[in-house]
Amino acid sequence: MTETETAAEFRRNTMAAKYGMWFFLYTELLFFGAMFLLYSVYRYRFPLDFHAGAKEENLYTGSINTLVLLTSSMTLAMAVSAIKRGQRKVSERLQMLTMALGVVFLVIKYYEWHWKIAKGLYPNSPVLLKLPKGEILYFGLYYALTGLHALHLIVGIAVLGFMLHYTRKGVINRENTARLENAGLYWHFVDIVWIYLFPLFYLVTK
Repeated sequence: MTETETAAEFRRNTMAAKYGMWFFLYTELLFFGAMFLLYSVYRYRFPLDFHAGAKEENLYTGSINTLVLLTSSMTLAMAVSAIKRGQRKVSERLQMLTMALGVVFLVIKYYEWHWKIAKGLYPNSPVLLKLPKGEILYFGLYYALTGLHALHLIVGIAVLGFMLHYTRKGVINRENTARLENAGLYWHFVDIVWIYLFPLFYLVTK
């Protein structure tokens, strides 16, 4: 195979990987879209109960977590730009910073869950089952959606761990950034999901 043919094959593989990632994200969008639609239906049916449930949310910690994720998207975008400029060490540090910000988000979310559980506000708890149906649905959706988002974020951190390894080994380099870019697409998608979750639980129902 000639050098030209090898380059063409590389471009085809890169494009195939990107199309594959976009298709995967499309299926994820459909899934979360269905969950958001379910939330909207129940909120329409039980507006007062959802309003009461939302009073348990901490706008301060929710806002901090939003800022943390937005910053992580910026640092990952900077990591991609750095590797394209051949700044491998800079890219590595930015990837590690992105992962660290993801961990910070999860720690804050853990404490939010802990505070609610300490109050007895968790699925099928005696305290929650005494509340109106709408509030039970509200907290059920809260744990389902924020839990799924946290799971996706954990996967994202793991993926970035592999990307950091590939960057250190030189597999991801100035000429081959497709893997890191695809990881970035996934990370940005997870961040966008939170941008929708934040107003649904912290702002819209206030």
